[in-house]
Amino acid sequence: MSETLLLSKQDAAGANREKTLTLVRFRASGFEIKPNRWVSVGAFVIILLIWETVSRLGFVSPLFLPPPSKLWATFLDLLGDGQLWLNVSASLKRILIGWLLGASAGIAIGLLLGISSIARSIVSPIVSAIFPIPKIALLPLFILWLGIGETSKIATIGFGVFFPTVISTYASVDQVPQNLIRMAQSFGLPLRTIILRVLLPGALPGMLAGARISSSIALLLVVSAEMIGAQHGIGAFVLMAGNLMQTDQLLVGVLMLSVLGLTFATILGRLERWLLRWR
Repeated sequence: MSETLLLSKQDAAGANREKTLTLVRFRASGFEIKPNRWVSVGAFVIILLIWETVSRLGFVSPLFLPPPSKLWATFLDLLGDGQLWLNVSASLKRILIGWLLGASAGIAIGLLLGISSIARSIVSPIVSAIFPIPKIALLPLFILWLGIGETSKIATIGFGVFFPTVISTYASVDQVPQNLIRMAQSFGLPLRTIILRVLLPGALPGMLAGARISSSIALLLVVSAEMIGAQHGIGAFVLMAGNLMQTDQLLVGVLMLSVLGLTFATILGRLERWLLRWR
């Protein structure tokens, strides 16, 4: 009887404790980044409004900083007469060809350095010695070798993309856990299968991060190359507008470079989400 009474009192105490429990906010969410498009759009609109106000009120001369409304009108004029598309298409062609050639060669050499000690011993010092050289400084040399045409500009872009791609590729291969590679080797898988099924998926995040960097490098190099020797292209367009003090056209060209950079980043970001959806 006393044991039954004691158990009933314990059950009642437990029920009271359950009633007094309060929910505690979960605090271990980490640094989770949640994109907010409305905040981004709002910040962009505020910047444009401040820019327009400063220019309209005369705090800055419109000759040096035209308002966004003037830039929009200039953009429509350039788009209407086809001049803007002519220059953008010329730059895009050079970027795509140069980036594809440089990235393809860089991935191949980077994978070789990642799996071969002899190749790394031979090629890695050469890559480390040439990588710090500003690639635009080699454009005059490429012009002497390949001429003033498109080939020298594409070679400069490809050469500039090649080295960061090599470094990011073999560094990403080094980050693949060795136990996965040893496990694949212990099952007797051929080298080709290990590369395609183990190394490439494991190194892909770092390789895609390197692709983002190399795309920005390609954009910088195409502008520099076009400023030195080109009739058409965003770089040549910006240089000519600056020489003629056409600030509105100059800023339109600069903004088009920003749009191209954002476009490349968006495409690579979606490609990254698609390729890494297994994570």
